[in-house]
Amino acid sequence: MKVILKEDIPKLGRMGQTVDVARGYGRNYLIPQGKAIVATSKNLKALEHERMLIQRKAELARKEAEGLAEKISGLTLSLSRKVVEEDKLYGSVSVSDISQALEEAGVEIERKLIKLEEPIKSLGEFKVPIKVHDNVTAEVIIQVLKEE
Repeated sequence: MKVILKEDIPKLGRMGQTVDVARGYGRNYLIPQGKAIVATSKNLKALEHERMLIQRKAELARKEAEGLAEKISGLTLSLSRKVVEEDKLYGSVSVSDISQALEEAGVEIERKLIKLEEPIKSLGEFKVPIKVHDNVTAEVIIQVLKEE
């Protein structure tokens, strides 16, 4: 039985692929669960149309993300923190601090997109990657300064 997958299924195929499956697997599991549809000529044409729409949306989202990445890449954020001995920070600079500084700079980004491996605990300049889109990553420069 030939079916068109409506979502990615491990060890079977990716969304939009036409695959050959056992009749029982298709009729009793894939189609009732909404994971696939029968591969008819009408469904194949509808799939091609849907694929084109998804591709256009993905291209627009990528272009938007590239614009945002350009805006972010030019930013240098300065954060002042209290310092104890040997220029170590009293606290640390975390993802939420960076997110708040970005908002103040006019860029709203979800915290989970900021890829800070561990909190910053010293003075200096740090490059922090921000994953704006699947294939688009920007780096913002964070300057941690001594609070006067």
